[in-house]
Amino acid sequence: MRDRRAARLALVFSSVGHSYAHMFMLLFPTVVLALERDWQQPYGVLMMLMLPGSILFGAAALPAGWLGDKWSAPKMMVIYFIGTGAAAVLTGLSQGMIGLAVGMGLMGLFASIYHPVGIAWLVRDSENRGKALGISGFFGAAGVASAPLIAGFFTDQMGWRSAFIVPGLVCMATGLALALFVARGWIHDRVAEVAAAAEASRQEMVRGAMVLVVTVIASGLIYQAASNNLPKLFDQRFGYLLGEGVVGVGMLASGIFVISSLAQLVGGWLADRFSLKAVYVGCWALQLPLLLLAANLHSLFLWPTLLMIFSAASASLPAENSLFARYSPPQWRGTAFGLKFVLALGVSAAAVPLASYIHLWTGEFFWLFVALGGFAAIASAATFFLPRPDDEGGVSLPVAAAGADD
Repeated sequence: MRDRRAARLALVFSSVGHSYAHMFMLLFPTVVLALERDWQQPYGVLMMLMLPGSILFGAAALPAGWLGDKWSAPKMMVIYFIGTGAAAVLTGLSQGMIGLAVGMGLMGLFASIYHPVGIAWLVRDSENRGKALGISGFFGAAGVASAPLIAGFFTDQMGWRSAFIVPGLVCMATGLALALFVARGWIHDRVAEVAAAAEASRQEMVRGAMVLVVTVIASGLIYQAASNNLPKLFDQRFGYLLGEGVVGVGMLASGIFVISSLAQLVGGWLADRFSLKAVYVGCWALQLPLLLLAANLHSLFLWPTLLMIFSAASASLPAENSLFARYSPPQWRGTAFGLKFVLALGVSAAAVPLASYIHLWTGEFFWLFVALGGFAAIASAATFFLPRPDDEGGVSLPVAAAGADD
């Protein structure tokens, strides 16, 4: 009973933490639309203020994962919640561009704890891995979806500073609640995984890891470039239909994130029942033609096209995380996920200057989406080199286990 309660609480706090991690990292792309007018600075210049936080969000994931393995995942999550919230409050109180960059840099540093620690914590405590990762992924996507709405609402109603301060205080309160549960012993570190999978051979691990390095970098580049610039893309291509303020743009962006988040639940269901390779290959194959189509659309048809891109990417994540768990030793699971997110969120932080420079040079996003299509083509080809489905024994749980309680 104690372990079951701990597992359920791990799912709750891991899912909420996933939502916060993406929400805080995506507040600025909507806030920047107001700063662009108020500070009279070019969009590309202001977006570069995100670069320190984007780099740290990924680069610090590796030491965070190592600490989660060696010390305590729940206690690292307490630091994550309180530190990220405090950094957001500091960002809202900052003065000038340097202060804003420092504040967002600290947000990225503390937020980097979530992915290697929170997901590895969830993997250890989950009976139905695909289902649990799908639920957590849904909350992560919900955080992405809420960011433009939260930022747009608070910016229009109370000023841009409140868009950081109010969510920051809520995040700190969540960390204090988790600290209380840990202190009472309701949440604890689990030594062994609830649903341990058969370990892959060394050859499979090397082969699978090489493929996943390519796909994870590509997915990170596509995600960061597309999600960070979605509000500006809508504002530029059909902003005249949305009126004044940033709420309209925020609602369109949030709509994509909300609906596409449901794809993670579908992806988790698929990951528990079908070959992980087949699910992963299929999701990547959809993205290339859609990205090239988005490059050329300047009408409202752009919205459903982007919705399909984000849905395909979201559906792939439970399979991707299950594959990553498959091709990493259990005792180094947090460190392995840390390495994953160094690639997905650190190396791919190059998407921030890439998008900024393309927009500064061309004033548009056509060549950005062409480049993202190229990344998708490389990743899609790489997925075919994953080990065959027959070699995936123990990657996901049997179908019969999928209906069991978490």
